[in-house]
Amino acid sequence: MRRVLRGLVAGTAAALAVTAVPATTTATAQEHREPKAPPEFVALRDVDPTILQEMRYLTRHNFTGERIDGYRQPLCVVTRDAAAALRRAQRSFLRQGYSLKVYDCYRPQRAVDHFVRWAKDLDDQRMKAEFYPRVDKTRLFDDGYIAAKSGHSRGSTVDITLVRLPALPTRPYHPGEPLKPCYGPQRDRFPDNSLDMGTGFDCFDTLSHTLDPRVVGRQRAHRLLLKNGLEKAGFRNLPEEWWHYTYQPETFPDTYFDFPVSRRSLRPAC
Repeated sequence: MRRVLRGLVAGTAAALAVTAVPATTTATAQEHREPKAPPEFVALRDVDPTILQEMRYLTRHNFTGERIDGYRQPLCVVTRDAAAALRRAQRSFLRQGYSLKVYDCYRPQRAVDHFVRWAKDLDDQRMKAEFYPRVDKTRLFDDGYIAAKSGHSRGSTVDITLVRLPALPTRPYHPGEPLKPCYGPQRDRFPDNSLDMGTGFDCFDTLSHTLDPRVVGRQRAHRLLLKNGLEKAGFRNLPEEWWHYTYQPETFPDTYFDFPVSRRSLRPAC
C-alpha cells in the first residue's frame, strides 16, 4: 500500500501541474459580492487528497474550447456526504491498484448557462472533431447532451474515472492542435492517464452510454469496475454517460447553486 500511495502522490502532483492556473492575489469587488457555499460543501482534497483531480472546465480542453464561467481554481467542490462516499470508494480502489480521478464536481449555474449559450451558437464548432463528430450541433438539446439545469449544480454529482497506479502524467492540451474523435481507439484519442473506457470524457456519442453493447472486452470491464465500486459507496450512474455519478440521497435534491468554484466560496473548516 505504501508503494501505491507513493505512486499516487506523484500522479497527483503531475495532474496539478497540468491543471494549475495562477491564482489572483487580490480579491476584486465582484468576488466580495459572490454567493457563498452553504456549510455542507467541502473541497474534496480536504477529505481525501489521494483522489486525482483534472478539472477540465477550468481549461480550454472541453467541448466549448474555452474556460467555463464560474471556475476560478482547479478544485473539486462537493457536498460533505458525497466527499465521504468518494473517500470510501477510493480506499477500495487503492487496494486494487487504482485511483479515482475527477473531471468535474459541483458546477455553478453560470457554467450551465455558458454551455447553453455555446450550444445555441451554431457557428462555433471549433471542438466538434473531438467531442461531437457524429452529432449535429442543432441536436444537442433534443438529444439531451445540453440542458438548462444540471444535477452537478446541486453538489452531489461528479464526473469521474479510474487511473491505474502509479499514475502517469497527462500532457496538457494545446489550443489549435489537431483533434481526434473521442470514440476512436485509445491510442488515437487525446491522451489521458485513465483506464480505457471506450470513449474520452464528455464524448457526445451513444458509445458513451455506460452499458452500450458495442463496448466489450477490457473497455466494458473497466466501466463495470468503476460502476460497481461507486455503487457500493452509494452512487448512482447516469446510463447515458459512463463518467457521471450522483451520490444518493442527495444533500440538496431540489436546490441549484451558483457560487464560484474556489476556496473563497467555501466556509472555513471548524
